[in-house]
Amino acid sequence: MSDTKVYQATVHVSGRVQGVGYRNFAAAEANRLGLSGHAKNLRDGRVEVRLEGSREVIETVIGRLRIGPTAARVESVDVRWQTGSSGARGFSVA
Repeated sequence: MSDTKVYQATVHVSGRVQGVGYRNFAAAEANRLGLSGHAKNLRDGRVEVRLEGSREVIETVIGRLRIGPTAARVESVDVRWQTGSSGARGFSVA
């Protein structure tokens, strides 16, 4: 039986993740799999990626975020899960 709940995951990615196309990489992965959310740089050098959709699909994207684009060097990925929809539509890069 599949899980029909909507989940949100807030993912904070550390390492060499700014200035290497990481946000656009995250957006491409999320859009390809139909997730909503955003990717933005944080002042402390991390990237925040908010994903919304099915847990299984979010987990697939998180797996790809752990690798990142070629120029990135991901050191750590911190994920915080919530249930429910924020009402977000589409995926934006800030």
